Amino acid sequence: MNKSELIEAIAASADIPKAAASRALDAMVDTVTESLKKGDTVSLVGFGTFSVKERAARTGRNPQTGQPIQISAAKVPTFKAGKALKDSVN
Repeated sequence: MNKSELIEAIAASADIPKAAASRALDAMVDTVTESLKKGDTVSLVGFGTFSVKERAARTGRNPQTGQPIQISAAKVPTFKAGKALKDSVN
């Protein structure tokens, strides 16, 4: 499912116009993004938790030359599925 299909599904499920569903989805994504930028976690009970984790610096290898390279530390967004989501998939 891509973004436009998700917007159509939201509009049909909530009985709202596609434009309103698009704005709602964009607002949700923007809000989650801003919260993660601040270092907060976003928990949606039954669905899952969005959070930011620290990835340590490490030494990697250039696949073309085989030379070792330094990969810098980074913050990465993560998602952990909630129990209800896991149960509905299984």
